[in-house]
Amino acid sequence: MQVIICGGGVIGACTAYFLSLRNVDITVVERTGVANAASGKSGGFIARDWCRGTPVDALAQRSFDLHAELAQTIASDWGYRRLDTLAVAASQKRDSSRYTRRQAPGWLAADAVVHDRIGCEETTAQVNPAQFTQGLMAAAQQNGARLVAGTVDGIDLSADGQRATGVRIDGTTLATDALVIALGPWSILACQWLPLPAVYGLKGHSLVFRYQPSEPCALFVELETADGAIATPEVMPRTDGTTYVCGLSSESPLPLDPAAVVEDDGATSRLRELTAAVAPELAAAEVLATQACYRPITRDGIPIIGKVPGVEGAYVATGHSVWGMLNGPATGEALAELIVTGRASSVDLAPFDPTRLPIFDGELFE
Repeated sequence: MQVIICGGGVIGACTAYFLSLRNVDITVVERTGVANAASGKSGGFIARDWCRGTPVDALAQRSFDLHAELAQTIASDWGYRRLDTLAVAASQKRDSSRYTRRQAPGWLAADAVVHDRIGCEETTAQVNPAQFTQGLMAAAQQNGARLVAGTVDGIDLSADGQRATGVRIDGTTLATDALVIALGPWSILACQWLPLPAVYGLKGHSLVFRYQPSEPCALFVELETADGAIATPEVMPRTDGTTYVCGLSSESPLPLDPAAVVEDDGATSRLRELTAAVAPELAAAEVLATQACYRPITRDGIPIIGKVPGVEGAYVATGHSVWGMLNGPATGEALAELIVTGRASSVDLAPFDPTRLPIFDGELFE
C-alpha cells in the first residue's frame, strides 16, 4: 500500500511513524522543512487532563501516554520530562495580595504570586517540539519512509471524482493508494481539490531565551498590564538550557507561503516586556530566537481527523489548535489504523469527523 502524507509537521510526522510500523510504503511531502512552522515553534507543553469535558479528552489522554512510551522506545532525546505546572498572577498596576500565595520559584518577580498548582508530574510534561517532530520523522525514515522536498499543488482523482489517485508535487504527479492532508493551517489549500471544511490560522509569537532556572516548572500567567488589560504569557523552561515564552496572538492574515511568516511589528519587544513583569532575570537573558507561527483552528475549535467525505483514499488531520504537540501521537496512531484496517481502534474518531462542519466554498487568499 502506498500512502502520501502532505505536511512535515507533528501530525504528518506522527502519522508517518505509525504507518511505518505497519509495512506501508510512505512518502512525506514537505515544502519548507520538518517542523519549520508551528510544530517547531510551540511550547511543547503536554497535559493529560486539560481537555477533560471536551470531545478531545480521550485523544489527549491516549496521546499523553504515547508521549511517555515514545520517549522510551525511540532512541532519540527530545527533552521529554514530567514537571509541575503553576498558575501565576502578576500586575503592573496593583499588588496581587488578593491571591492566596503558594511557595514560588526563586526566579520569579517578587510581586508575582503563585496561587495554584494546576499540574503535577503525573498530569503535565513537556518536549522540545522541533526535536520531537524531527525525531518521529527520522524514526519513520529508519523504517523506510521517504521525505520529499516539494510543494503540493494538486490532487488527482479518478474519472468519477470518487477516489484519490495521486498527488501533484511541483507539477509532477505521484500515484498513490491513499493520501493524508496534514498541512496545518495551510490545509485550507486542499479545499481547492477536495470537499473539506475550512481551517484557519491564528498567529502566535514566542521568544526563546538562553536561561536555565534553578527550579524548572511550567508557568501559566495572568498579568494585568499597566493599561488594565489582561495578558496571559506562558513560560516553559526546557532541558537544553533554554526557556520558551509565548503569549501574544494576532489575527494577521495567513500568508500563502509558510516561509513568509514573520513577527508582527513590536511583538518581540512587547513579549519581552511581559516577561520582565513575571521574571526579570529571564527577560534580561540572551534571546536566541524570535518566532511567529500560525496554529490551525476549525470553526468549532475541534480537530478534523478522518476520511475526506465522498473521496475514497483521501484523509485529513488538522485543526488541533494549541494542542497539536500533545495530540500528535494519538492522531497519527488512529489515522494509521484507519488507513490500513478501515477502522481506528485506539481512539474513537467520531467527534472529529470532517462531515460535522460545512464544506468550504469561499475564496482562498483574496
